[in-house]
Amino acid sequence: MSLKHAVLAALLEGEASGYDLAKLFDAAVANFWSATPQQLYRELERLADEELVSARLVAQERRPTKRVFALTESGLQALASFTGEPPRPTAVRDDLLVKIQALDCGDPAGVRELVEERAAFSRGKLARYERLRERLLDGRGEEEYLRRAERVGPYLTLLRGRAFEEENLRWCARVLAVLAERETARETARETAREAARGAAEPR
Repeated sequence: MSLKHAVLAALLEGEASGYDLAKLFDAAVANFWSATPQQLYRELERLADEELVSARLVAQERRPTKRVFALTESGLQALASFTGEPPRPTAVRDDLLVKIQALDCGDPAGVRELVEERAAFSRGKLARYERLRERLLDGRGEEEYLRRAERVGPYLTLLRGRAFEEENLRWCARVLAVLAERETARETARETAREAARGAAEPR
């Protein structure tokens, strides 16, 4: 998937400025696609040049005039066509996993801190996703929302984001437990060796 289609899909939420789109990406799209504000601004300009989005100026009181973008009919058609194309296989590139792979010749304590940071990050994202979930449901039960909501795509991607972070937390907990068990075993072995050395040094 290209950033192009992620932007077009985000604009299904309605007309947005580049700033609005950046906030939307951070709040609702980051669970499956990331982009910097600068990348979003550039992509919006390209999409406008391709006439997949339209742009208009909106005057604001006490603020500079802003430029807002909306999907055109061509943009909707491009997005509809994209939904029927085979997706690319998911490719995982995670710097933390490389560190875990090299753990046995590295710094277990340092890696443990990084795993704890990853867990904290996942907990923070889950809290954000829960706020978004409550906003989408707006007092409705999940099953009612899934049957009757005008758009169901944002909720389904939210479910995927939540599942991903929940699995991250399970994995982090498992890694931390293994590291703790190994450290306890090493400390026990060291203490046993010290006791054996003391026993050997005592006069008989």
